[in-house]
Order: sequence, then C-alpha cells, then structure tokens
Amino acid sequence: MFEGAMSALITPFTKNDRIDREGLKRNITFVEEKGVAGIVPCGTTGESATLSALEHEEVIDIAVECSNVPVIAGTGSNNTGEALQFTKHAEDAGVDAALLISPYYNKPNSAGLIAHFKKIAEAVDIPIILYNVPSRTGQDVTVEVIAELAKIENIVGIKEASGNVGKVSQILEFTVDENFVILSGDDGLTLPILSLGGRGVISVAANIVPDRMSIMVNAALAGDYETARKIHFEIAPLIRALFLETNPIPVKKAAELIGLASGHLRLPLAPLSEANIIKLVDELRKLEIME
Repeated sequence: MFEGAMSALITPFTKNDRIDREGLKRNITFVEEKGVAGIVPCGTTGESATLSALEHEEVIDIAVECSNVPVIAGTGSNNTGEALQFTKHAEDAGVDAALLISPYYNKPNSAGLIAHFKKIAEAVDIPIILYNVPSRTGQDVTVEVIAELAKIENIVGIKEASGNVGKVSQILEFTVDENFVILSGDDGLTLPILSLGGRGVISVAANIVPDRMSIMVNAALAGDYETARKIHFEIAPLIRALFLETNPIPVKKAAELIGLASGHLRLPLAPLSEANIIKLVDELRKLEIME
C-alpha cells in the first residue's frame, strides 16, 4: 500500500471560498487515471493550515468517497488533541492511513515528540506515517526518535523531507529490523532516496505530471534506473519551478494553467509573481502539457 508515487493533493476553492467539491473529484480522477499509487489530501500542499476543522473533514470525506486508490489523510497538528480528533475522523471515514506532521511551533523535546505520536497511534487502528519537514516545523526530528517510534506497531513509515539524503540512509539503517518504509517528501530527491531503499514519494509534482512521476518511481522500484534517471532529468526543471515560491503557490497556478480545478490561495499566501509565472509556463510548455 505504501509504495509508488502518491499525489499530495491541492485543495481547490470556489470563488466564494468554499471547497470546490466537484473540482476536487475531477483532480483526483485526473491523477488516478495518470497512474498514481495513492492520494494525500489535507497536507501542506492542500493548504491544511487554513482549512477549518469542518473543511478538513469534508476534504477527507470527499477523497475517500471518490478515490479508487489508497488515501493517506493528513491529520497532523501542533495540538495533540486536535491531531487525535482529525486522525479518529479519518479512520471513521475509511482512509487507508494517516500522515502526521511533527508538531510545529511548540518545538517539543524528544520525550514530547514520542509521547505525541504514541498517544495518537494507540488511539486508532489505522497505519500512521510520520512527516518530518524541518523547513516548515522549525525542528528536525532525530534519527533516534524516528527509530523509537518505528517500534510502535502501527507507525509504519515516514515522509522524509529534511533534504538530507545521509539522514535517510541512517533511518533505513536504524529501522532495518522494523516494518518501516521511507517515502520521499522532496520531489527533487526522490530518485536518490529510492536508490537507498525508499519505497515512494508523496509528491507535489504528481498533481501536474502524475504519469511521469509514477513511471519514474515504478522504474526505480523495478531496478530500471536508466529509465528512472531519464525521467528524473526530464522533469527536474518543472520540479524546480514548482518551488520558486512557497508551496503550494506555484503548483496551484500550474494546475490552473493546465485546466485542473484550482481556485485562489487563502491568505496569508499570495499569488505567484508575474516573473515566476513566465518561468512556470515555460517549463509546462517544454513538457507539452500546456499550449
């Protein structure tokens, strides 16, 4: 279940700032038909920080209702009680797993991090995937903490976005005796992470080029690194363009440009600059996914 290219879904909004339910369903159908192995609603790319609790649950309900691939729901928070509430709702909704970011802003010590994730894992039966993204949380979860959490039966993996391939190697080394998978949280480092033993990616670019990302990951998992490298270098310029500004600013613009449901960004995120729109359009045209 936790293998392959998975799309970190954007959350499309209507003009009156509601969840674009039909647009979200169309986007899910698009990435499914292009071969993704799973979808991840309510993550950073889905603007989870500006979704109300009711909207958060609504997005997860829609994803479960219409998806034909596994759903890994973002249910994290820096408030343990809220994260627990989101995770229990996701379990009741029928998701296949929950993705929990490490608590941001609070900066808990190692004991606090372990207690946070342990409390949530013990309260549900669904698999839990940790999410380490220091650029967002202000804290890099240590290999030792990750290895300790990997001993908990339903904590089954981590989305690793520290940008440190050496750390990925250490995590694999320290969890070798556990049933624990590493998923790339950084599109540009997906191929190196797969080469070490990672099993997939939760991908921003898989909103826009789900077919290419899926082929690349599947080729690497099959040991066909010649094909995987070819696609890696083919889409690398687009991946860089999708991170010209804070995610999901560029990817929501890219989605709009190729005809997917997108809508506005919620403040405090502001639209992509005109200069960066030009760069993004150039990369989309090079890949022949927009005219």
